[in-house]
Amino acid sequence: RDMNSAMKMPWMILIMAFPVAGVGIYLLCGHSGVNIGIRKHFQALQSELTPLLPDKEDVLQKLSDEDRQTANMAHYISHSAGYPVYDNTDLEFYPEAVDGFEAQKEALKQAKKFIFMEYHAIEDAQSFAGMKSILFEKAKEGVEVRLIYDDVGSMGFINTDFVKQMESQGIQCRIFNKIVPFVNMFMNNRDHRKITVIDGRVGFTGGYNLADEYFNITHPYGYWKDTGIKLTGDAVRSLTASFLTMWNAIDHTDSQADYDKYLDAADNTYKAVDSECYVQPYSDNPLGQDRIGEDVYLNILKNAKDYVYITTPYLIITDEMERELRLAVKRGVDVRIVTPGIPDKKMVYKITRSYYEPLCSAGVRIYEYTPGFCHAKQWVSDDEVSVVGTINMDFRSLYLHFENAVFTYNKGLAAKVKKDMLNNFEAGREVTKDYAKDVIRPLKLGTCILRMISPLL
Repeated sequence: RDMNSAMKMPWMILIMAFPVAGVGIYLLCGHSGVNIGIRKHFQALQSELTPLLPDKEDVLQKLSDEDRQTANMAHYISHSAGYPVYDNTDLEFYPEAVDGFEAQKEALKQAKKFIFMEYHAIEDAQSFAGMKSILFEKAKEGVEVRLIYDDVGSMGFINTDFVKQMESQGIQCRIFNKIVPFVNMFMNNRDHRKITVIDGRVGFTGGYNLADEYFNITHPYGYWKDTGIKLTGDAVRSLTASFLTMWNAIDHTDSQADYDKYLDAADNTYKAVDSECYVQPYSDNPLGQDRIGEDVYLNILKNAKDYVYITTPYLIITDEMERELRLAVKRGVDVRIVTPGIPDKKMVYKITRSYYEPLCSAGVRIYEYTPGFCHAKQWVSDDEVSVVGTINMDFRSLYLHFENAVFTYNKGLAAKVKKDMLNNFEAGREVTKDYAKDVIRPLKLGTCILRMISPLL
């Protein structure tokens, strides 16, 4: 198979250790043949929708005149994933999830035409109750409201009556990839995206789901640190296209006329306040050949001149990513990574820590966010380039899940993300000295086994 060797190894070990059960699990969760139909359907939808996005070659050329390396990255995203780079878009960064959530609710109140929402996890509890009442009210006013949530992500958060409740209030609701053992052969791939689109003009994304723990109403893992971003202007069109692709992948009900209506809904008279802002929302999925999420991260490391600061809740990376992190340091780039101080998954946390020693020995600085669980997924480099989205540095996000993020070239946003990173460094504990060794010690047997099977976790 044309896939990363790190993804092949655990399946080989599993099948050799348990031939009958291993083959059964592989056919259920890992074999590419089981999702051929889904892949063709999803790619057909993308071929319908992405050509409806403007090519924005003039914006790409404008960016190239300012920074050729960044323009090359934007060219890759545009031509490999189909999502163009935009100007005429204003950005607002939220260093705390609750601030983004409150801004989101205020924006929902202003909706006139439609509201599209797609989330990995929705908890029908205190935080979502306030948003739900707004959605009910907007639906009564005649605003079209559509909602997608992932079946596994929301498991335990909502009951079986949730969809009926939404639909009784005029809200269209769809569940991504329902768990049906031995019938649904696509169970290992989940919708990890977080997208809200309002009238095609305002969009939100970031790391937070719509559940109480993300806004520190509950504290299962100490203080929950997450971030979000708001887009206003032309770039929201790509978020709309991403949502419509997923909506129709679940059940193809929209026509070409519907696509045109939603994608052309934005106010063309909008003029962005920031004229030097290049914004590129993009989505990634496990069905294509390119690993867009990982490639964007790798390219940021390759192009960095002064620094790269990273926040990720999980650090389970390929050899290629580890090598680029170490090479960046050897070129004189200041590379720092923030991981959680309190884990939500102890086994995954143990694997994350197993990567500290080779990285710290090479000069990468690692901080653990001691107040709690840092769930943000963000990168910033050289006071210009930043990425905020849903893409963790682990195999699930980079190879198995449906994800989305926003790539930007903007000094204003980069400064805000960098400030948040510096605050994370200060709030956390640097563990670099604890793991930086002249000779890298061999891993314990248990950790070695966890590392080998990490793509399956």
